[in-house]
Amino acid sequence: MSSAMIDLILRATLDTLYMVAISGVIAALVGIPLGVLLYVTRPGQVLAQPAVNGVLGIVTNIGRSIPFIILMVAIIPFTRMLVGTSIGTNAAAVPLTIAAVPFIARLVEGALNEINPGLVEAAQSMGATPWQIITRVLLPEARGGIFTAMTVTVVTLVSYSAMAGAVGGGGLGDLGIRYGYNRFNPTVMLITVAILVVMVQGFQSLGDYLVRKSDHK
Repeated sequence: MSSAMIDLILRATLDTLYMVAISGVIAALVGIPLGVLLYVTRPGQVLAQPAVNGVLGIVTNIGRSIPFIILMVAIIPFTRMLVGTSIGTNAAAVPLTIAAVPFIARLVEGALNEINPGLVEAAQSMGATPWQIITRVLLPEARGGIFTAMTVTVVTLVSYSAMAGAVGGGGLGDLGIRYGYNRFNPTVMLITVAILVVMVQGFQSLGDYLVRKSDHK
């Protein structure tokens, strides 16, 4: 394999890591609070607002129901307005982030569902405010579940980033299609798949480690 191809593979790998990192961080900053809101605004919860909860639930479900490849194409005007282009890693990070936010939100909501309601009731009986309940009871108790949610999301983003290569998103997906599939080079295809597998295994192992470290039960 030529040095030029090795450089292309390294560059594509870094591009994929960049897309996953930037979209994962931004999606976490939005998706985790959204998941908390979905939980605490339910009827009977500390910030019960059924109307708000219903709207948030509908928006979240709509976001989760759109296939990623369709989402990428559908928001091209928005992507171009936001980053000035519709191709490349920065452009691909926009739909990746939008796709990940509702995904994280529902997973975080599910993690909060696992918390013993008695802990919240005990905090309320001691006069804790809703903010104190969220920050000192809900989030600490759901920490392991939130790490699991982020791990699943990051692994999903790796596969989505490969899909983004089909429409000029860059990264390993773009490399595999242009230099592997289109040029009938199975070696490049195999290397691309192998790197993606290693990435997924690495992120999963890191996530499992963080979950074990955060498990205080």
